[in-house]
Amino acid sequence: MRRDLRADAPPIVWPQGIEVSLYNAELAPTVHHLMQLGYRDGGGRVPALEQWQQRFETDPEYDPTLCFIAHDTEGVVGVAQCWTSAYIKNLVVHPRARGRGLGRALLLNAFKVFQHRREGFVDLKVLEDNVRAQRLYESAGMYVVRREIVPH
Repeated sequence: MRRDLRADAPPIVWPQGIEVSLYNAELAPTVHHLMQLGYRDGGGRVPALEQWQQRFETDPEYDPTLCFIAHDTEGVVGVAQCWTSAYIKNLVVHPRARGRGLGRALLLNAFKVFQHRREGFVDLKVLEDNVRAQRLYESAGMYVVRREIVPH
């Protein structure tokens, strides 16, 4: 899916009690655990922590200023992991924080950051059966640009 960044995005409304920081290696175990939860619900899988962290932090498109971590009083509840190519690699919200607008806020925050970087578009991939995520992305102005067959 794609979002044209020339159009203004809606204002970001962070849920009450949420603070946002950037990724650092100390957060890797907690972020990895949240990714595992998200993939369990949304399809796919995440490699073991050491492999995931090594792949993530050494990827040519990795930039820690493009990985947004949402925290509440109990810990990490959301992650938007983006690449330098204006691509949202992962957007995950902890089950206990869903339904409060956190996913939308993280998504809109990514749009804003990429607008500041003077990108024209931002893209992401979503599975056809992940209807909840598709609705979120469409509500934020994203649209389908290409469908791909995903091997089982």
